[in-house]
Amino acid sequence: MKTEFVDVSETRKSLVVEIPSTVVDAEIDRVARDYSKAARIPGFRPGKVPSKVVKQRFRDQILHDVAHGLIPRAVDDALRERGVEPVDTPDIRDVVVQEGQPLKFTASFETVPAFELGTYGSVQLRKVEPALEADAVDRALDRLRERAARYEPVEGRPVEMGDTVVLDLLREVPGEAEDKHEDVSIDIGASANPPGLDDEIVGLRVGDSKTFTLRYPDDYANADLAGTAVAYSVTMKGIKKRVVPELDDEFARDLGDFDTLGALRARVEQDLRREAEIKAEREMRADLLKQVAGWVTFEVPEALVERELDRRIEEFARRLIDQGVDPRKTDIDWAAFRQGQHAAAREAVAGALVLDEVARRESLTVSDAEIEAELGRYGERTGRTAAAVRARLEKEGGISRLYTGLRREKAVDFLRSRATIVGS
Repeated sequence: MKTEFVDVSETRKSLVVEIPSTVVDAEIDRVARDYSKAARIPGFRPGKVPSKVVKQRFRDQILHDVAHGLIPRAVDDALRERGVEPVDTPDIRDVVVQEGQPLKFTASFETVPAFELGTYGSVQLRKVEPALEADAVDRALDRLRERAARYEPVEGRPVEMGDTVVLDLLREVPGEAEDKHEDVSIDIGASANPPGLDDEIVGLRVGDSKTFTLRYPDDYANADLAGTAVAYSVTMKGIKKRVVPELDDEFARDLGDFDTLGALRARVEQDLRREAEIKAEREMRADLLKQVAGWVTFEVPEALVERELDRRIEEFARRLIDQGVDPRKTDIDWAAFRQGQHAAAREAVAGALVLDEVARRESLTVSDAEIEAELGRYGERTGRTAAAVRARLEKEGGISRLYTGLRREKAVDFLRSRATIVGS
């Protein structure tokens, strides 16, 4: 077999292959015999069709099978002989296969070239002591109170600013069908309310009805309504007041296993400090990866960048779904989003290449026990057994990804242990 490697760039290579005609013809004969066993051709008994007839009748199919049988093996042998590992499946083109002729084709692929790692000690990481702002705990407690707020019915007085009202509403936009809603809840004073709506409703009592017209400003955010006059008819059905609980021991007990407000405050402070520590660790890790990514001076393989972009988009879509948003129904320009992530994806790929090279050179490995421990932790977070998590990952081919991820984290720890730590 003749092979010729062509360096298109530091990362893109082409492999020109020529498989001898003797090998091609032998494979054609083998495939033709298999076809002969199953061929049903008038005038011939099953399994007795002459090879020449089979080759004529099934010529294209046989040549297709021959190419698909010989090409992958030839590419694997050539790459293994050269010690080259593509980052993705090679692209096969210019295939020429004929009986009595050599099989010729070109395989194009991307690979990661050998590169030098920087000096571990050249990585400088700033040690940041996590600190809480003076009012951080108070603000967190206020957020807990806001989330625990309840709505109580109001009787004997008209609507005031800050109330939540329940009403039937009829909206008439010129040129459109009537827009009617029943039992609509509106927070009086909310920024999303149409301009002037609050003033029309404040002062109404339960049972009151009112018809009024609102004129939307010419520069209103909703272009369809900008500059238009819209008629509204409302019937007041209920008034509720939002009540925020007092910050006291009773509030603490209502939230969980806390006997006093002091115990709740201590737990909130503990959680905030832990969040600050996690944030500082995350920032230090990101700084480390940004620095070591600079050790990769070649243009990283685009196939890896595209794979990272796919991962980022999938992760973003999952976050939207977790928030109850259908990614397909948003007005996100996904092409622009993808383009905007390209530089960050390139840097992430470069950092991952460095981590893989550090792990290889420093003989960092992940044990079966460490794999099982990670499966167990993931199972606890998702409410499944480690065995169920493993079964799913094995089905999806995810065990190798888990191994790679854990090995890279070991490389991060290794680099941090040898980095130069400077003061905050």
